[in-house]
Amino acid sequence: MAELKTKVNDASVEAFLDGITHERRRAEAKQVCAMMAEVTGAPPKMWGEAIIGFGSYHYTYESGRSGGWFLVGFSPRKTSLTLYIMAGFGEYEALTARLGKHKTGKSCLYINKLADVDLAVLRELVDESVAHMKAKYATDCASRR
Repeated sequence: MAELKTKVNDASVEAFLDGITHERRRAEAKQVCAMMAEVTGAPPKMWGEAIIGFGSYHYTYESGRSGGWFLVGFSPRKTSLTLYIMAGFGEYEALTARLGKHKTGKSCLYINKLADVDLAVLRELVDESVAHMKAKYATDCASRR
């Protein structure tokens, strides 16, 4: 069975954020980091070399394969700020419709710049997703609801 390459590690989140060369992207990453820490009540942790995750949950597939992953996270990529909304977007169409300019993948939310989105709606989306994940899986985060 293949092992996940992206794992939680002890690398410094602060050093990673401070190393972002694009000034706006660095400021936005720090803003998203603070918001996710507040919503989850969990400290930021590096996952792999370029993802910051908050909290964790344990999953087991029908196949028996199991593992752990972060509840919510983000990565300040060169082309966009990528937020990992692990609950996906199926239940959040009303929120994403009010969010502003963005793109989505299965569980990825791509934002060019935070000024393009409503930050209150973004926070609500993160909060709802985290609540969903906590209700569905065993997590390491105390309930904030």
